[in-house]
Amino acid sequence: MARHLITSALPYINGIKHLGNMVGSMLPADVYARYLRQRGHDVLYICATDEHGTPAELAAKDAGQSVDAFCAEQHDAQKAIYDGFGLAFDHFGRSSSPENVELTQHFARKLHENGFIEERAIRQVYSNADERFLPDRYIVGTCPHCGYDKARGDQCENCTRVLDPTDLIDARSAISGSSDLEVRETKHLFLLQSKLQGEVEKFIDEAGEEWPTLASSIARKWLTEGLHDRAITRDLDWGVPVPADVWPDLAAEGKVFYVWFDAPIEYIGSTKEWADVDPENRDWKSWWYEADDVRYTEFMAKDNVPFHSVMFPATQLGTREPWKKVDFLKAFNWLNYYGGKFSTSQRRGIFTDAALELLPADYWRYFLIANAPESDDTSFTWELFSSSVNKDLADTLGNFVNRVLSFSRKRFGDEVPAGAEAGEAEAKLGEDIARLLAEYEGHMEALQFRKAAASLRALWSTGNSYLEEKAPWLEIKTDKDAAALTLRTAMNLIHLYSVISEPFIPSSAKAMRGAFTLTDDTALWITPDEARSLSAVPAGTPFTVPPVLFAKITEDDLAAYKERFGGEE
Repeated sequence: MARHLITSALPYINGIKHLGNMVGSMLPADVYARYLRQRGHDVLYICATDEHGTPAELAAKDAGQSVDAFCAEQHDAQKAIYDGFGLAFDHFGRSSSPENVELTQHFARKLHENGFIEERAIRQVYSNADERFLPDRYIVGTCPHCGYDKARGDQCENCTRVLDPTDLIDARSAISGSSDLEVRETKHLFLLQSKLQGEVEKFIDEAGEEWPTLASSIARKWLTEGLHDRAITRDLDWGVPVPADVWPDLAAEGKVFYVWFDAPIEYIGSTKEWADVDPENRDWKSWWYEADDVRYTEFMAKDNVPFHSVMFPATQLGTREPWKKVDFLKAFNWLNYYGGKFSTSQRRGIFTDAALELLPADYWRYFLIANAPESDDTSFTWELFSSSVNKDLADTLGNFVNRVLSFSRKRFGDEVPAGAEAGEAEAKLGEDIARLLAEYEGHMEALQFRKAAASLRALWSTGNSYLEEKAPWLEIKTDKDAAALTLRTAMNLIHLYSVISEPFIPSSAKAMRGAFTLTDDTALWITPDEARSLSAVPAGTPFTVPPVLFAKITEDDLAAYKERFGGEE
């Protein structure tokens, strides 16, 4: 059994996230973590809210709150939603935590000691209307590469190109909207990435061989263009302070570290938060420092890849300390909404709080993973969503569970019937199940989520095909024992489905498993060899019929959803 460290990109603090954010990081990480736990591995799944940077200050200002109060409130609000989606974090921390402040300053000191941080005088945009230097994200304008007119001073969210504020056309202040800007001289700290390029290249050559093409191609594109030294401090009131013992002048000016410097370090900080809850039994360093026995997997959308594949590894390498670096970087394309982008800032698309108001989490979990944007961007439509829920969840899985248990209780009572010994049809079913389950395992091990969902769906369909072939509602008229065998076999399929479906639909899986009164009601994985016999639920086991697992989405529901959220434009 291996030790698996899993992190998903930190959701930013400035508001509730949309479904595109959920499927691009946290949800697939949760599915993978659940699967690995079932297989008996030692898993630590870490995430946190990303609370520093310009948008946090601007959002707090709009809300009429102090930044710390706003962040605390938003952290709790986001955590409640992720609990609602069944995301089983081992710890969900905060990048503003004392642990992250301590670690970020430690990293900065080590980088400085090793000659990889340099203080430089630069010319920076100053807003006369706001009477302050403007950090990158406080400046908006038109992207010089794609023409997007709401590009930020650090990155264009439309084409993902990394920018400097002076690159923007028609630049203006994000605070006041004023274009009365000028460039003045000030001092900042720079991470000398250019001196680390060779080491980062070696790291990506070795680790990146295993990464999906999307992640490795983005990383190598950055390396091909050359790593540039990058400012890692900003003029903000909220952030990790520059250590006064190393840079007294900058600390006196109130400089804080750039959010993209401290945010990845929060993966370590959040692990330390987790350990500090129970320091006698938890050792955060064993996961991050000289952790050669740990396999580290990161999950994120494609726009986060440059920082995680290049900047964070460069930061780790430059400390000259044995920090654990990513082994597998799982990147996702974008989930769009009817061809247009989900957008937190523009409130376009379905947001996670609204999704949970409409339907239980398992409906969303299954749909999003089954349609995960792995190979290219995919588009959410209400028509596709309702079709997937109705066909796969309600008809293929939910109806199978309900009709098997209801029919058996009606004809044989509240215990699993015995009936005849397994025959040729059951042997063939066992082989089919073992083959499909092996495929499912292979896709999960390879983090191919859409393929895994297709294999899971095929497993559900195989049960329906068996039931239609055996037709116990006809068998019982001529051979009661044969009908009992069919139902007993089908009930074992329900139990199998409850185990193997748990990473995708945990609440529904628990309800399926809970239908049977078993002494060991766990979701530990069932291997293909074990599944072949279909004997986990023996005759005589008491059972109940659970409520309907999945209600169908009606035409009226569909019309109401499209009216509320918009449909095809």
